[in-house]
Amino acid sequence: MDQYIVTGMSCAACQARVEKAVNAVPGVKSCSVSLLTNSMGVEGTAAPADIVRAVEDAGYGARPKEAARTQDYSARLAQEQEALRDHETPVLRRRLIWSLGFLLVLMYFSMGHMMWGWPLPSFFEGNHIAMGLIQLVLSAIVMVINQKFFVNGFKSLFHRAPNMDTLIALGSSAAFAYSTVMLFVMTRAQLDGDTERVMACMMEFYFESAAMILTLITVGKMLEAYSKGKTTDALKSLMKLAPKTANVLRDGKEVTVPVDQVLSGDTFTVRPGESIPVDGIVLSGVSAVNESALTGESIPVDKEAGDRVSQATINQSGFLTCQATRVGEDTSLAQIIRMVSDAAATKAPVAKLADRISSVFVPAVIAVAAVTMMIWLLVGQPVGFSLARAISVLVVSCPCALGLATPVAIMVGNGVGARNGILFKNAEALQETGNVQIVALDKTGTVTTGEPVVTDVLPAAGVPRETLLNAASALERHSEHPLAKAVIGFGGNTEDWETEGFRALPGNGLEARYGREALAGGSYAFIRTRVDMPADMTRAYETLSADGKTPLFFAHGKRLLGIIAVADAIKPDSAQAVRELKDMGIHVVLLTGDNRRTAEAIGRQAGVSEVIAGVLPDGKEAVIRALQEKGTVAMVGDGINDAPALMRANIGIAIGAGTDVAIDAADVVLMHSRLTDAVKAIRLSRATYRNILENLFWALIYNTLLIPTAAGAYIHALGITMNPMLGAAAMSLSSFCVVTNALRLNLIKLNDASKDRKLRHPVDPGADGRLLPESRNDNASAVNGGEGEKTMVKTMKIEGMMCGHCEATVKKALEAIEGVQSAEVSHVNGTAVVTLGADVADDVLKAAVEAKDYEVKEIA
Repeated sequence: MDQYIVTGMSCAACQARVEKAVNAVPGVKSCSVSLLTNSMGVEGTAAPADIVRAVEDAGYGARPKEAARTQDYSARLAQEQEALRDHETPVLRRRLIWSLGFLLVLMYFSMGHMMWGWPLPSFFEGNHIAMGLIQLVLSAIVMVINQKFFVNGFKSLFHRAPNMDTLIALGSSAAFAYSTVMLFVMTRAQLDGDTERVMACMMEFYFESAAMILTLITVGKMLEAYSKGKTTDALKSLMKLAPKTANVLRDGKEVTVPVDQVLSGDTFTVRPGESIPVDGIVLSGVSAVNESALTGESIPVDKEAGDRVSQATINQSGFLTCQATRVGEDTSLAQIIRMVSDAAATKAPVAKLADRISSVFVPAVIAVAAVTMMIWLLVGQPVGFSLARAISVLVVSCPCALGLATPVAIMVGNGVGARNGILFKNAEALQETGNVQIVALDKTGTVTTGEPVVTDVLPAAGVPRETLLNAASALERHSEHPLAKAVIGFGGNTEDWETEGFRALPGNGLEARYGREALAGGSYAFIRTRVDMPADMTRAYETLSADGKTPLFFAHGKRLLGIIAVADAIKPDSAQAVRELKDMGIHVVLLTGDNRRTAEAIGRQAGVSEVIAGVLPDGKEAVIRALQEKGTVAMVGDGINDAPALMRANIGIAIGAGTDVAIDAADVVLMHSRLTDAVKAIRLSRATYRNILENLFWALIYNTLLIPTAAGAYIHALGITMNPMLGAAAMSLSSFCVVTNALRLNLIKLNDASKDRKLRHPVDPGADGRLLPESRNDNASAVNGGEGEKTMVKTMKIEGMMCGHCEATVKKALEAIEGVQSAEVSHVNGTAVVTLGADVADDVLKAAVEAKDYEVKEIA
């Protein structure tokens, strides 16, 4: 998306006019204009010069946001930061101060003397012509001070695209012109000696209304500009985080250079208290890094050699030496800024209603004002009364409130999300995330940690826990199996456990000699051939296996030491996140390539509504397609294999910043690896959408009620009328109220689930609680590609698998073969049930498995 800065817009009608002009340019695919940031996003092949020309022909100004691609990233960032700075408020404040000064003098002459008898200089006593002339001069000065309304208003009118400035200019000009005419009529009456007529003409002066309208509108514009400046605080704060310099090692010496001169691969140092200048990897040193600026997490994260660090995070304690991996506009901070900025330049679907209204609003108001004046004249009211009603209609109507209703809420919502590590790529994602009915969760890395951990330690009768842990660690330290790392990392003192003769027994386990006897570890089937298995240990094995855990048995000689269970454990917040999603009325589906038993066990722990297991990466995309037939779907994942499903889902959510491919495919990016942040994203989306509706309601109800009041529709029924000055005051506050309401989003507590509401229209699962039919193989036609496909099933007997990770290795190897649709692998049964979509030779299947160091005994 190419972005442009647009100048000269004052209301929603201007925004609609610019969009219409640019959309008419050949090659433009889509155009989105933001009144809030005075920016425009354009997609398509049209040349920038053609787009700028179209905007200028419409009566406005435009220029590309990144005029110099060769500019350093820091310079471009500073340029964008300057563009976001509140330039309007200081100008409007000066205008307001001068306007108020002359208005107060004008009000003293026009109303103070006549209504409250305030004294006047002797020159003006009885000099009605002088009284009229001083009012004319003072009101003209206020009009010159606020000439921008007239320049923009009449310019837009001549371009046949009237806007809010046009309404203000017409109202103020009409009041001034009518009063000037009455002044000339009064001079004639003065010459004729008609005192009564002179006094009647003085009562027809609206000079103070002409000036008051402009001053009150300026008050509202200043409050609006100040509030609008606050809505971009989050984006401006992100831009200010970017460091200006870096300490780089060049030729063995440390030199300080501008951050734009740091290249990928450079080595840089960071002292305690300094900002990390670019993204990189720690080469040496240990420290705690405060990442709150990017993630919203206040607790510092420990970093050591091999860990990644991000630009703009603060090194708090130790000295770090790092290697730059991403610099300039490729850093995490730059990507976050780009996402927030792009989201602000896009439009939410709900904004289309306001756009349609805004496109006809101003012409309609001008027509209503003209009709109002004609009707009052026809029913016999004097010109002054009729004109006052028409002026009130012009100045009370507020297209600005309509135009700001959506973008201010989107901007503030995006800012709140960015501060909490939740990034929405566009306004549509921010609106629609709260409407999801189904959330599909990838298992590994999303619901679970993705790393095997020890979950249970069950010593055999009479065996100390420390003995079991020490023996297991002594044996496993020689193994490279993923489960061995989990056991070693859990603890155990191996100093007194010197083993020799270590060997791995394929299909069985591990064996070494400790003292005079063998120390063995492995599966239930392997250890029961060496020792007598107590009944309670057998029951524990069955229970642990049913829970999706891998029980590892250890024995020394003929003595059973106990069981250590290992599993890919769920994250601490997963169950809470699933519970809160279900409390919102959302159907939660666990989607995984693991076998059904493991998936069901994780599903029970997390509390999901439905489990779909044994699904291939392309099968995940098909599952999402099937779920979309039931309702609106959000997919939460973190890996490359989740990308097709993330793109297929109505809303794709990449968790833990995921892989680059997942981020590109997603609509929402979560900087943390916490599933509760997905719940926060939904909560924020709902609050933002609710705020947009409140703003639109206020804007519409305001105009619906006050325009008829200004026209005098309720004079006879209720005795209610509206002075043009009151109309201007109401109009000046309407936009301010909309922007202030949007700023309330900054107060939202994303962790508070007490105000969550259930969906009005949740999905309706079947009697078994499932949305998709359960089959023997979850990769069947409902998921992986429809009916009528010819498939063949082969069952392989495999030795050497000991755990869920072995299953995953075999499954991945088999499913990588062309023609294999799916593989259902079980280390307990020692089998792999392979579903083929084409003929695959047994030798090919066998070679793929044995290449992973497992032994294929039979294929049937």
